[in-house]
Amino acid sequence: MVPPTPYPVNDCRPNPSITSTGKNSSHFVQYIGIATFEWRGDCLMKSMQHWQINPEITFLNHGCFGSVPRVVAKTQEGLRELLESDPIRFLAPERELEPKLDGVRKRLADFVGARPSDLAFVRNATDGVNAVLRSMRLHQGDEIVITNHGYNACNNVARFVAERSQATVRVAEVPYPLRDSRQVVESINSVMGDRTKLLLIDHVTSPTALVFPIVELIALAREFGARIMVDGAHALGMLPLQLDEWGPDYYTANHHKWLCSPKVSGLLYVRPELQEDVFPTVISHPYNRARPGRSSFTASFDWVGTYDPTPILSIPSALDFLGLPHQDGLIGHMRANRSALLAARDLICGAMGLDSPAPDAMLGSMLSIPLHSVPVDQATTFHARLRSEFKIEVPVFAGLGDSQGHGDSQKVCDSHGPINAATLMRISMQAYNEISDIEKLIDALSRLGAINH
Repeated sequence: MVPPTPYPVNDCRPNPSITSTGKNSSHFVQYIGIATFEWRGDCLMKSMQHWQINPEITFLNHGCFGSVPRVVAKTQEGLRELLESDPIRFLAPERELEPKLDGVRKRLADFVGARPSDLAFVRNATDGVNAVLRSMRLHQGDEIVITNHGYNACNNVARFVAERSQATVRVAEVPYPLRDSRQVVESINSVMGDRTKLLLIDHVTSPTALVFPIVELIALAREFGARIMVDGAHALGMLPLQLDEWGPDYYTANHHKWLCSPKVSGLLYVRPELQEDVFPTVISHPYNRARPGRSSFTASFDWVGTYDPTPILSIPSALDFLGLPHQDGLIGHMRANRSALLAARDLICGAMGLDSPAPDAMLGSMLSIPLHSVPVDQATTFHARLRSEFKIEVPVFAGLGDSQGHGDSQKVCDSHGPINAATLMRISMQAYNEISDIEKLIDALSRLGAINH
């Protein structure tokens, strides 16, 4: 392959030092660690030159689909060239696909504190939730517990599965804003019971951007003899994970959000004793064809029909990129993003006269705040005006339900009134964001009449 053109010496972007491995299989697996970096001077990763974000946009919505750094995109481009140069060799599980996937699986397992054999690859966290819930054998009268802060797509999976087995979905009404994490545990505890078979919760909630107390909730599920499925869509790359130590039954996460890997890929963790009963959403050859030295769990998720594995194989490049500027690697990266978020929280809540919606311990790299002066039926229009008039991309949506008041929220309120009847705005802080981005947002909110002076 032709390696990407190195950046000029006087450029502050990372200089990918890439050596062509050719197509010899003995070197091929090494290619998944293709990108190494050489930092010039005191340049930092937050320089927008490292990212593909349109520089004309103030992008405060990393939490939606993420963004892929340039060097990671180059890694994927090179992998795709290799794939197309010899498709059978690259894609056939019995040739080189399995060892390539295993290399990435080992790297991820080290990062999330799990055994490689307990991790499978999925398209995204929603796919992971589908795989687990649609594999469960529920019966009439069984109950699934979700929360009013849950991601709608995954809550819909619970409803879909329950409807087809005559089970029941119960919604825990978690308050918002929160004084402390005990309110989460107490709210969920109040709807758990002898018939609860599964607790489905977010690690970091999508609409309200809260870090839920996962360890305590895992213990709560155990008390009721229920299994727990954690939707960690936003957590991977935002928070340190120790899955084996925590012991959830199931945990799924995205690679494309805070890990900044190419779309589309995610992971699914399943405890060993439960793996034989969990199947991918696409059943393919491994269902009746064993792969030597591999569990049916690993083999079934590794091959779901023809697909592009290059997003998965690019993950080591993303891990390397995010960790390089910090002495303590990815932990330092996550800590820096969180510090930036807390500073942004102080600035915007101060400008709007709002208290923090949650204690510091329940915030990661995102923050949701109410826009009380924006009617819920104007949320979409307000979002569009921020984009068209001020070139700011930030999600604005109608509370925890939809614009008609539907959804899983009933009791969420603050001193200004019910938040489920308020418009919410969610801010993300990634390495490329500056505090000046928040200052620009505050100015736009003021000009649009969303800040009452």
